Amino acid sequence: MTRFLALLLALFALALPARAADDISAASRSVVRVVTVAMVDGEVVGFGHGSGIAVSPTRIVTNAHVVESAAKYPNNVALGVVPSEGQKSYAAKLIAIDTARDLALIEISGTRLPAAAVYTGPLESGSDVVALGYPGNVDLATARSANDYITPRTPTRSEGNFSNMQSVDGTAMLIHTAKISRGNSGGPLVDRCGRIAGINSAITRADDGDSPFAFAISARELTRFLADADQNYGSIGTPCLSLAEADARDRAAIEAEARASAEANAAKEAAAKFDRELKQARAEEEALAARENRIALAGVLFVIGALAAGAGLLFYSQQNIRHAKIAGGAGAALMVGAAVLFVTRPDARAEIAAETAAAPVAAAPKLAAGDLVCTIRPDRSRITVSATTDVPLTIGASGCVNDRTQYTMGADDRWQRILVPNEEATVTVASIDATGRDYRVERYLLDAEAMAKARETRAGVTVKGCTADPEALAGLAAQQDAIRSILPASPNERLVYRCQPAANGTAAPKTVTAP
Repeated sequence: MTRFLALLLALFALALPARAADDISAASRSVVRVVTVAMVDGEVVGFGHGSGIAVSPTRIVTNAHVVESAAKYPNNVALGVVPSEGQKSYAAKLIAIDTARDLALIEISGTRLPAAAVYTGPLESGSDVVALGYPGNVDLATARSANDYITPRTPTRSEGNFSNMQSVDGTAMLIHTAKISRGNSGGPLVDRCGRIAGINSAITRADDGDSPFAFAISARELTRFLADADQNYGSIGTPCLSLAEADARDRAAIEAEARASAEANAAKEAAAKFDRELKQARAEEEALAARENRIALAGVLFVIGALAAGAGLLFYSQQNIRHAKIAGGAGAALMVGAAVLFVTRPDARAEIAAETAAAPVAAAPKLAAGDLVCTIRPDRSRITVSATTDVPLTIGASGCVNDRTQYTMGADDRWQRILVPNEEATVTVASIDATGRDYRVERYLLDAEAMAKARETRAGVTVKGCTADPEALAGLAAQQDAIRSILPASPNERLVYRCQPAANGTAAPKTVTAP
């Protein structure tokens, strides 16, 4: 049954080509169109739209001027949100508005959106940035009816560079060259990793051939607004690295650790060799001393035996037969004993060989078990959307992690578990090496179609907790391999942790969630 299931999953996976991971596309799935519809006596008298981006699964940031009419006339202006994926649009309600900063927070129900992270680190002048949203000039060129404005559609991206930060009416604004137009208002300006660097708000006029520039409300102002609104959000302060850069750093760190380990092992082996040589020298000295003592004792016994034999001959010549027999017998016994001692003298080489043969053979490595605390290694990670707090792990030798999640051995000799959630648009691959020192979390931010395929592949085998059943473990391993085969070649995010035993053997808190 397990072989059949593995074959079925493998064939299913081969039919599903993997899509390339794209941070900007992943961020686009958090972008929405924000729509306002003014009605009087049941008739539509006005229509407006802008853009927004989700900072939580149900809450969206946009410009205050996009939803200002809904704030002023709540009984006459309906507020709606059109996600970038799916088949529906959703009603929304205003949660908070700050006209001074030109920011607003709205909420939807009935669906969940992938939340984007806010970049709180510094932007260097000249950095690449991308504007995401629904520019009105594109709508005018492509829309054929009012329904096109409320139909889910991928946002338009426009690339440019960050110039500098300036204060406009007391609000910190990012000046950039990514092209935007009316309709982009409230949409995000993101960095190369797809993190929110600002919220697009305005553009300069391009009169008389002047080059246009765009203004985005800075992440600093955005985080203050969200804090004032008591809204939780994800934030990342580490610089954006490409996966190639992160891989290069990871390889360099691994090679440096390997060199350090080799040097430590060489020093350890040299110390062990010196210890063996010292023990060998001592053993040879002790064996030589024992040998010399045995030979000396044999010599003494031989001399005494010879003297006793001589005394026996003397007694015999004096016709003292009784004393002659006693002395002769004693002499003969002493000389025989001396011969035995000499023949059985210790051989130093035989004793050393026996000690070497008794040396223990190193056992094959197994998955380290126990309580661990894993700390992020920013120099080896590519961090785009996730928090980087310490991760406590309790590992069982059979691959049971935190007493609730079963890991299996992967093709790369790492213990792994691939998590495909029902609601989040993220596939997570968590893995740990057999020593329990290197823990990794890789996240793939997939579109709705790719997530649906991952969920279909996951559906074949269900292991909700930990198990020691070989059949269940084999099925889980086959399922994991099938899911991995449909993932893109590279993840959007890779978190590398260094693990060490928890202080005082403290177990991982059961309230902390870890894959």
